[in-house]
Amino acid sequence: MVNEKKLVEDVSGWLRVYDDGSVDRTWTGPPEVSFMTDTVMPHENFVDGVAVKDVDTDSGARVRIYLPEKNNSDSATLPIILHFHGGGFCISEASWFMYYAVYTRLARSSRSIVVSVYLRRAPEHRLPAACEDSYNALLWLRSLAKGDLHEAWLNANADFTRVFLMGDSTGGNLVHQVASRAGSEGLELKLSPSHVAGGILVQPGFVRATRSKSELEQPQSPFLTLDMMDKFLSFALPLGSTKDHPITCPMGAAAPPMSSLKMPPMLLCVAETDLMIDTEMEYYEAMKKAGKDVELFLSPGVGHGFYMNKIASDLDPVTATRTQELIAAITDFIKKH
Repeated sequence: MVNEKKLVEDVSGWLRVYDDGSVDRTWTGPPEVSFMTDTVMPHENFVDGVAVKDVDTDSGARVRIYLPEKNNSDSATLPIILHFHGGGFCISEASWFMYYAVYTRLARSSRSIVVSVYLRRAPEHRLPAACEDSYNALLWLRSLAKGDLHEAWLNANADFTRVFLMGDSTGGNLVHQVASRAGSEGLELKLSPSHVAGGILVQPGFVRATRSKSELEQPQSPFLTLDMMDKFLSFALPLGSTKDHPITCPMGAAAPPMSSLKMPPMLLCVAETDLMIDTEMEYYEAMKKAGKDVELFLSPGVGHGFYMNKIASDLDPVTATRTQELIAAITDFIKKH
């Protein structure tokens, strides 16, 4: 008789972990939103002004490239947005519809080439695996800029002197990690033809081991509950670590002092009813106190990941307006740098 595997953990419809170590990320929540986790196949022809392809890099990681169709007002080459997806380091895929919907729109609006990294995920790959994948993607761009490697779309269309690191939710944590590491190894990076021009953190997953006031008081949503936050981070952080780990709490005592970091200009985007807004604001204050170039953009009246919710963006005028404002703020930041 074959022993059936037993369910060890089920996290909010997003993730199931079994006693044999296997993981199932099939969405089991409300079926009407399941389309947001559907895989969108690449299309190298332009659809609604954007072409999409997946590329294997020399580091073994894959990336998804969103190339906007050139228009007459574009410069000869376009800036690059190097994107790290969220999902508590445990779920999400660069090919999911929710990302496709947002990042095709951002590529069109900001006149940028988006390069989204397929990150290794926990619990199979605990941190710092996602940090390594993110940093290696930046090194891959540098190799393209130097001519050591070639990728047709990027080498023909990209301005490697204007690379913007961007991440949503825990992807924002990766922006901080990659930017600070690039700064510490900066001589090598700056002398090469590629250059990190800025970092964009959209509702980053910054937390502490103790609950913040906003975690206790703000509404939970299908995109973020306290249970999801706790379980995902318990799967993702190095064994024995708490949420005070430098990756989840870069403003905490265990992290390198902010004043010691070499950082590019940063844009921190927060949402008023996000569970994590208090700790995100702690990060902002720590960056300001350390004399870093950091701008704050607030989306009033909305919660974590609001712009990813295609149904709300289509049907709710407030979410639609806030999404439009967020994309405009990111576009302005890119134009400014």
